Amino acid sequence: MPSLKDIRSRIDSTKNTQQITRAMKMVSAAKLRRAQQAIVNLRPYANTILSVIADVAATGVVSHPLLEPNENPQKLLVVVITSDRGLAGGFNSNVNKFADRLLKEVKGKYAKVDTIFIGRKGSDFFKRRGYQAVDSIINLAKDISYDYAAHMANRLMDDFNKGDYDEVRLVYNEFKSAISQEVVSETLLPIDATKASSLAKGEGGFSTDMIFEPAPEKIMDQLIAKHIIVQVYRCMAESVAAEHGARMTAMENATKNAGEMINILTLNYNKLRQAAITTELIEITSGAEALKG
Repeated sequence: MPSLKDIRSRIDSTKNTQQITRAMKMVSAAKLRRAQQAIVNLRPYANTILSVIADVAATGVVSHPLLEPNENPQKLLVVVITSDRGLAGGFNSNVNKFADRLLKEVKGKYAKVDTIFIGRKGSDFFKRRGYQAVDSIINLAKDISYDYAAHMANRLMDDFNKGDYDEVRLVYNEFKSAISQEVVSETLLPIDATKASSLAKGEGGFSTDMIFEPAPEKIMDQLIAKHIIVQVYRCMAESVAAEHGARMTAMENATKNAGEMINILTLNYNKLRQAAITTELIEITSGAEALKG
């Protein structure tokens, strides 16, 4: 049975841990507000660019290699986005397990399957399982920016255009709310714009008879490059926002559990202290009775 000193020490230690988890929750909540606002502003822009690409492609005037579907892809690149730090509940483990299942499923369907890991947790997870990544990138939450996403997007487009890969997928946590994140697998290349056009949506007022200025090929090249960059940036921003939400929730639960543990330890401490006082009183009373006798 632990002594009163041991229990007192555990109570103090748990209180210190509770202060740390409470502070981490507040920091994550502040970062989450900024990240969530960025996502809310970015999603409509990303969807609109894809819709414009689909409308231009629907005219049939111009085609683009990044829009042409591959009926029998043989070379796949999977980009897995995680975080560099832990203490975020199941945020990283959910992405890693999902990506692990995906890689096992596609292993026999593709002649070549490569991976790029963005985030230390994903890189370490798959390294322990013997995966050899094409590249591993860390410090996503610190370095995330449009220029950072543009560098990665241009690299993916170059590899795709050179024929190194027939398909590029992104696996990441999509931000739903402060307490909810969903792991998704999204095909980045080739671009599927068939469902994003006004014709596919059944929206009226769209005409395929367009006059282009400048040339439609130049317009499509610029739109598609912008679309890929924005999509990569959006996925990174989604992952960062989801990480802050998951960490805020995890630290809130940790703070609550620490409070419950403090209550239990305090109750045990009081019981032992009361038992010790009672024992001392009995010993004093017994000694006094013995002196009288």
